[in-house]
Amino acid sequence: MATRREIFRALTEAGAELYGEAEARQIAEMVLESRGVSRNMLLVDPNEKLQFPDLDSVINDIRAWRPVQYVISREWFDDMALEVGEGVLIPRPETEELVMWAVDKARAAKFKQPRILDVCTGSGCIAISLKHLIPTASVVAIDLSDEALAVARENRERQGVKVEFIKDDALRGMTSIEGLTFDIVVSNPPYIPFSEQEVMHINVTQHEPHMALFVDDSDPLIFYREIARSAHRMLREGGFLLFEIHERLADETIEILRREGYQDIELRTDFRQKPRMICCQPRKE
Repeated sequence: MATRREIFRALTEAGAELYGEAEARQIAEMVLESRGVSRNMLLVDPNEKLQFPDLDSVINDIRAWRPVQYVISREWFDDMALEVGEGVLIPRPETEELVMWAVDKARAAKFKQPRILDVCTGSGCIAISLKHLIPTASVVAIDLSDEALAVARENRERQGVKVEFIKDDALRGMTSIEGLTFDIVVSNPPYIPFSEQEVMHINVTQHEPHMALFVDDSDPLIFYREIARSAHRMLREGGFLLFEIHERLADETIEILRREGYQDIELRTDFRQKPRMICCQPRKE
């Protein structure tokens, strides 16, 4: 049986050639933490023996560019450990900023029991986080992927919150929720043109679901246009539409929202100072 130090070294060596030493060490720490060994435990008692029967399999996954979140079936989002797996987009930290902006808008508008719709929910990270942060909210979330919805429902149960997950198509009018109204509609839809695969990391392009990532180059903002149209009839007076966006398509996204009848359009940068989020409201007739 190997020691914690030996396992940490083996995991780091597996990832160093692909990711670099610093990121490989972070990956090794994440794997060990998933097995109950925190960074502090590793530092305090590195020679403690650790049962790790599938170490070779994990090392092979890392060498094959499989994202560590899929290897350990977990990613942290808003201080919640969420299940993730093949077929579900891995939550990103910039999406947490979108969630907090939605929370700020709800609080500033003094919505007491806001109704919230999350479109293209994936793992359910946005919907579950919003329910966690606004306990009085009524949250509905949709996705077209059965696999994603199964993971989202599992995350809902693990977090002990009430969120309604529904299978529906954002590009076909979301007919299953026709007639429902909301104070906030939020979405992190697919927005990366297929042509950009060439400059993206292999661990993303070969493992994360293309359905959740990519759009046709001929119409890269199709989700924004269709979701904006649906949200226009769903939003209550004083309601907000919030999107995560492609950093290089901010101007084009704003123009679509203007054409679809939105006003008070705000653009925000993420923690990397890239244009990443938009908030707007339906134009008053």
